[in-house]
Formats: sequence, structure tokens, C-alpha cells
Amino acid sequence: MKIQNHFKYFKTSPEIIRLAVMYYVRYPLSFRQVEDILHERGIDICHETVRFWVNRFGKEFAKEIRKKRVGYHSNWQWHLDEVFVKVNGERFYLWRAVVHEGEVLECSVTKRRNKAAAKEFLIKIMRKHGSPAIITTDKLPSYGTAFREVGVADRQLCGGRSNNRCENSHLNTIKPKTDGGIGQWRLLAFRAHIRGL
Repeated sequence: MKIQNHFKYFKTSPEIIRLAVMYYVRYPLSFRQVEDILHERGIDICHETVRFWVNRFGKEFAKEIRKKRVGYHSNWQWHLDEVFVKVNGERFYLWRAVVHEGEVLECSVTKRRNKAAAKEFLIKIMRKHGSPAIITTDKLPSYGTAFREVGVADRQLCGGRSNNRCENSHLNTIKPKTDGGIGQWRLLAFRAHIRGL
């Protein structure tokens, strides 16, 4: 099997391309800030070049990182949670599993929020990632029955604020809630107009 060279027709060295992409992905930097950082290190490139590299190589680098990390995530504690989302006006449930370190293990979208959906999601992540020592959930009754059927009921932890890790991980997926006031929407439209100038 041939190893594919992603950098075949690029004049810039692969190390510089990888460095620029990782700066952009790892830290909250803009393309121009990455350009400035590289310029300080003697590498003269344009911010549009950084943008092109991120679009071209970002997914491939992420895939490589995920391959390397497959067996290295901690199976000590998982946090499971579900939240409803609307897609084209129809209600669905987004199920998520998050490691105690904050990394999202798996996501799944189902039409129902019942024992069958919870059991299917649990089996899916346990086949792919193994079995954890503790599974933290909220007090949804479907989890308890699904855990008993799978045989991991003794590992379930629920109650209090123990599932905050997963609850907070939804914030990046779901659009922020607003109070619905007209003044706020006018302020947001004004800010968008100012940014566009």
C-alpha cells in the first residue's frame, strides 16, 4: 500500500505547513495572527496562504490526530447526556458521550428519547471505545433500564451536579439562548453592520 504524500506539489516544507495549521487550530488565533507569529520566526507567508492550508490540510491533520489517540483516551469516567434539537421544525434528540477530560467521544441523533435509544447509544460507544469504570448520567429513567439490560448498572452515577461536564459540552453545539427581546436583536444586527464596514 502506497503512503499518500499530501505535500507533493507544495514548495513550502511540510513542517511549516503543519506548524501554521496547528497554530490556527490549537490556539484562538486569526489567519493574520498566525501570519505574524510565523513572520517573527523568519517565515514570510500571507494570511491567505494560511487560510488555504487550513482548508486543504485541516481535516487530514485532524484525522491523523484521532488515529493516534484511539487507544489513549481515559476510560475512567464518561458523561452521557441528551438534549433536544430542532431540525427543520422537527424535534430530535442529540445524545452525547464526553470523557471526564472534556473530549467528545460520540454523538448520535435519534427521533425518540426512550430505553431503546439509550441502549443503542450505550452499546454503540462501548463497542467503539471499551467500557468505563464510571458512567455519569442525569436522572432520565431510560438510562437505568438500558444500563440494567447491558449489565453496567453498578457503574452508573447520577444526581446533583455530577453531569456538568456533559451539560457544558452542549454549549458549543446548540445555538445560544436569547431573551427574545427586540432590543437585543437590534443590537446584534447593529454589531453585524459595524463589523461589515
